[in-house]
Amino acid sequence: MSADFDLIVIGGGSGGIAAARRAASYGARVLLLEASRIGGTCVLRGCVPKKLMMYAASFSRAMAEASGYGWTAVSGHFQLEGWAEAKKRELKRLEQIYQKMLADSDVEVLIGHARIAGARSVAVADRKLSAERILIATGSSTDRGALPGLAHAWSSDDVLDLRRLPSSLLVIGGGYIAVEFASILADLGVRVTIAFRADLPLRGFDDDLRNSVAEGLKARGVNVVAQSQMQSLGRTPGGFVLYRANGEPLHAEAVLNATGRKPCVESLGLATADVRLDEKGAIVVDNRSRTTASGIWAIGDVTNRANLTPVAIAEGRAFADTEFGGRPTEVDHRIVASAIFCDPPAACVGLTEAQASSIGPVDIYEAHFRPMRTAFIGSQERTYMKMVVDGHTGRVLGVHMFGTDAPEIIQALAVSVTAGITKKDFDRTMALHPTSAEEFVLMRDPTRKHRRP
Repeated sequence: MSADFDLIVIGGGSGGIAAARRAASYGARVLLLEASRIGGTCVLRGCVPKKLMMYAASFSRAMAEASGYGWTAVSGHFQLEGWAEAKKRELKRLEQIYQKMLADSDVEVLIGHARIAGARSVAVADRKLSAERILIATGSSTDRGALPGLAHAWSSDDVLDLRRLPSSLLVIGGGYIAVEFASILADLGVRVTIAFRADLPLRGFDDDLRNSVAEGLKARGVNVVAQSQMQSLGRTPGGFVLYRANGEPLHAEAVLNATGRKPCVESLGLATADVRLDEKGAIVVDNRSRTTASGIWAIGDVTNRANLTPVAIAEGRAFADTEFGGRPTEVDHRIVASAIFCDPPAACVGLTEAQASSIGPVDIYEAHFRPMRTAFIGSQERTYMKMVVDGHTGRVLGVHMFGTDAPEIIQALAVSVTAGITKKDFDRTMALHPTSAEEFVLMRDPTRKHRRP
């Protein structure tokens, strides 16, 4: 008996949608299952609404700087409810676009909670559907188990659905979600404290970039509390209190849990299909996204490889190209650009200084300067740039930036780094003046060299 579908995709986020549409373009009969709304975390609860909130927050600084450029009577008051209504309309518009794209691609969509129901079969409510291939793309969700009492804190989803700003906010965590919301809410006028266990925020990023971000948060009025030995989160009549083993308790009206995310696997019934999980609860896959169970693949955050939307999309398309397009494709996770949308923002691509110097000889080039826009009005804001170069070949191994337009600049440079550009290529490139980006082609002498791994 033939299967109901050639492919069933579980999860209607960016990765699942990309895989479903690409597979359908090859003539596959595709069903996409989604528990709630089409679009997933990035579109509905993450990247898109977060950046819309970041744009809203950026007007605070723009208005404050306007008088330095000769503008008078520039002022305003942020109304969160107005922004929330506009955001709601925009997300509905985007959701409808995704629904139309799926329909135009002849992908069938079914809303409901799905679980694996045996070999090559999926159960949704009272229906049992079969497919030659099953792709899991269920993403991740907020991890609430890092600290006693954390279940009472907001998640990033909750912050994006606020209708009223708190007077004060305690952000627990030091990752990019923590940093971004600390920056955004501070720019919107909230008194923000961010507490984390490490010396600096953004573990895994280059240390100089991490330090630049920490200083940037402080400059925006954020209370940065590093090396916090956090014990528990409690409720108070006025909000919350974070108890610490090495310092005074931290108080705030509201708390954001930004301690990390976990793969969404709990209700999928993976044990019945012999799908193996790693020690962090992520689905174990090979370099072509195949799980340990025959006929089942997984992509995106649920695999905990590189948890970024473009990576999930690339993995989904690679799966479809391999399985339905006759074009075996693997995603290279070694060079992936990433950004932190704080104020100013940070971005990077390639190896950190520590990673590169542990492998072999490395030359480090840097630039520190006050950008023209803010220096003009007397601001002490600084931009930081770093280039990590192979000491033998001159190949650029990594590029890091903190400052205005960093994500846009790094995205362009990511093409060059991926293609294997060398420092000499930068040196013979003409500068575009006056820009911040030109500093990357004006770095002449290394600030330091590492010669022994």
